Amino acid sequence: MCAVQATRADVTPWSGSTSQIATYCDAPLPQHPDMLAHTLRRSLPNAPRPHRALSTTAPRLNSVSSPFSFLPANSLHPKPGRSKGITEIRGPYYAPTSDGVKFAGGAFTLMPEDRLRALIDTCHKHGCYVSTGGFIERVLSSSGGNKQVISNYLTTCKNMGFDVLEISSGFLSIPTEDWASLVEFTAAHGLKPKPEVGIQWGAGGDASIEELESAGTRDPKWLIDRANTFLQAGATYMIMIESEGITENVKNWRTDVISAITSALPRDKIMFEAADPDVFAYHIQNQGARANLFIDHSQIVQLACLRRGIWGTGSTFARVVTTTTSAGGDDGVNKQQRVDATRMK
Repeated sequence: MCAVQATRADVTPWSGSTSQIATYCDAPLPQHPDMLAHTLRRSLPNAPRPHRALSTTAPRLNSVSSPFSFLPANSLHPKPGRSKGITEIRGPYYAPTSDGVKFAGGAFTLMPEDRLRALIDTCHKHGCYVSTGGFIERVLSSSGGNKQVISNYLTTCKNMGFDVLEISSGFLSIPTEDWASLVEFTAAHGLKPKPEVGIQWGAGGDASIEELESAGTRDPKWLIDRANTFLQAGATYMIMIESEGITENVKNWRTDVISAITSALPRDKIMFEAADPDVFAYHIQNQGARANLFIDHSQIVQLACLRRGIWGTGSTFARVVTTTTSAGGDDGVNKQQRVDATRMK
């Protein structure tokens, strides 16, 4: 898909004149279209073009199954078990082509059990962990915090094959100690708790900028303190950073909040919501190719190419690099070994 996109970009219609082309080719051009095309094919390859130096020490597309392993590309830690450079995509009905798939909005509760199991099994066979998304908010609000109902929900999620349980509270007011207890309770049920924290009250409902502004935001220190509390309570897999109030539904991005978070929390323990090309490009530019990001499925090719440094926009093309050559490729890893390690981590 990347090659197709690159080809289309390369054949953007020429908006100048034939005299300009002639100047570039340093040769007179015939007016007949067939002769013009023939002349251009002969002349343009000799024109000076910027290039990216190749070296024997450069990171390469080193997948054992890739016929292009001789080409340079950024190195990423291999699956399974990597803690940096993780990509998660929104589910449930999208192809599992990344590290993780998240069900949005409790969509899994609408699916027949056999279909849900089959989809989760498919994700696991492709080396993807499966997350519930933040449906726990609905469980908490509808049950009044009843511990037995919560336990039944966690047990059912575990039995269905879910690996990660996101613990969101964008619409709920939960004491920090109760939130930490829920992290411990989730881990006790054999699931990986993934608390979601943010600065915006009412996040998660795609409210308007005006609504969110009227609700107000929290100090970044509040977010960082809660994240550290949850890490200590057992959320050792990942903390999700809610984008609303930071880069989503705001008039101006709060890059100061991003800087505060990345400075205070372990990079391999935080994942930013970044379901917008400009946003994930910003994170890659400022955190590097191995930033942990949650995106939409439609953006997976763009982000994957950006991470590997093989494609990008005008501001990122050939500018995203890594120096580690031992991170390895992903495609050659045995699929079943990958998912087993991912689920046992």
